[in-house]
Parts: sequence; structure tokens; C-alpha cells
Amino acid sequence: MRELPRQLSVDELAGLFEGRTRFLERLSRREDPLGTALDVIEQLSLEEKREVLDAHPAIGQRAGLSARSAAEQGTDDDPAVLAELARLNADYESRHGFRFVVFVNRRPKAEILEVLKARIGNPTDVELETALAELVAIAVDRWRRG
Repeated sequence: MRELPRQLSVDELAGLFEGRTRFLERLSRREDPLGTALDVIEQLSLEEKREVLDAHPAIGQRAGLSARSAAEQGTDDDPAVLAELARLNADYESRHGFRFVVFVNRRPKAEILEVLKARIGNPTDVELETALAELVAIAVDRWRRG
């Protein structure tokens, strides 16, 4: 596994976090960007935090996935699980106002479905903090795996 980098460009960060957001502009100016990502996130407005989460693909989404996201989400495409993920993703976004993000870590979609069911009823402030921490964990894992 690779050590965390001292500097990363916006383009490099976009590959780790998905999408180009204002957050990545700030993060690219930091030394130890992955190690300080949560500190930078704390300084973001609510709108910017939502922007960061909404740049990430929905769990179970197949169209438009980056190669990394497709590999992480795997190929276990049980139609019933995908349909339930789509329904609960929509419910989650409606309830919380941002995309559900979880560090899949090569777990099957059926297991992620249970995580989504468990988290959907959480208070929005708790979910916002959880989702952003999960997003950083994804980026760190992507960097370390190369």
C-alpha cells in the first residue's frame, strides 16, 4: 500500500473523490490533502458539502460510472437488489437532501442495501457527517490501492 501523498492536483483528487468540486480546489492547495480532507470539509458550507456528496455515483448505478467506481461496486447485479437500492437511494436523497455515500470496500450490494436501510432513518446532520467521512475513506483507499 502506498503512503498518503504530500500534494495532489485537482485532476488527481477528482479521480479519488469523483467529479470536480470547489472542495477539490481547496484540497489541492493543502499539504497532506488526504490526511487533512476532513478538516477542509468542516470549513465547507452546507451547499458545498452537498455538492461533494452529489458528485459521487449512487450505489447500484451502472451508467456513467468511473472505472474505479465500477470495480468497487462489483458485478453482483441481482435485479431485485438493484431495484431496492434505486428506491431507497431516492428515498434517502429526498429525506436528507444529498446522495447516500458508503465505503463499499468490495462488499456485495445486498450487504450495502442493509447499511442503507439502517442509515436512512438517521438524523440528517449525523448522515451528513457519516457520508463525508465515508467519502474520505473511499478516496484514501483508492490512493493506497493505486
